Amino acid sequence: MTLAETIKRPTLHQELVDRIRNLVIEDGLKPGEKVPEKELCEAFGVSRTPLREALKVLASEGFVVLQTNRGARVAEVTRQELEDTFPVIARLEQLAGELACVHLSDTDIAGIEARHKAMVSAYKAQDRPSYFKENQAIHKALIGGAKNKILEDHHKLLAARIQRARFMVNLSDERWAAAIAEHETMMEHLQSRDGDMLGQVMKVHIENKFRAFMKGLDAQS
Repeated sequence: MTLAETIKRPTLHQELVDRIRNLVIEDGLKPGEKVPEKELCEAFGVSRTPLREALKVLASEGFVVLQTNRGARVAEVTRQELEDTFPVIARLEQLAGELACVHLSDTDIAGIEARHKAMVSAYKAQDRPSYFKENQAIHKALIGGAKNKILEDHHKLLAARIQRARFMVNLSDERWAAAIAEHETMMEHLQSRDGDMLGQVMKVHIENKFRAFMKGLDAQS
């Protein structure tokens, strides 16, 4: 996504919400930074009114903080938010794993396996951007494979809120290797359609990610 892409009017509101949310998630707008309303209006080709309506939605989602007569600022990623959010995501992923084994077709599973192989190749090449891209695609496919819109919508919102935090702590080599091993186990259970085991491994995978992340934060403080 680039700032220079103007927005088509029929999807104006949702497009604005999605674009600004992505800027926050991808670190284009940093925690604590004032949202540059004039710059965004010019970049997206919109007026202040629809932009501010979009900011209200993002404030309700926890991505920005509205300040009376002072515009909006990007919300800080707090330790408490991470402690509250990770356990919920872990449970959602567990349920998704259980349901995905029921609903995914053989073709769907083959597609996830291909993503997994691409992710492992990126790991071996130490290509972190490609690794994260494939990793997110795998989790997205498994969440979508649950065929449960409520689960998918809640996971999407919560995952987006903590995704910002990945810029705060570097992934250690030890945790990276462990994550690959966990994904290998996930693929084994997916191939055998063992939903209970896949769900459990997905839950533990998120819990381990959380512990590693908090350890990294502690090391920085």
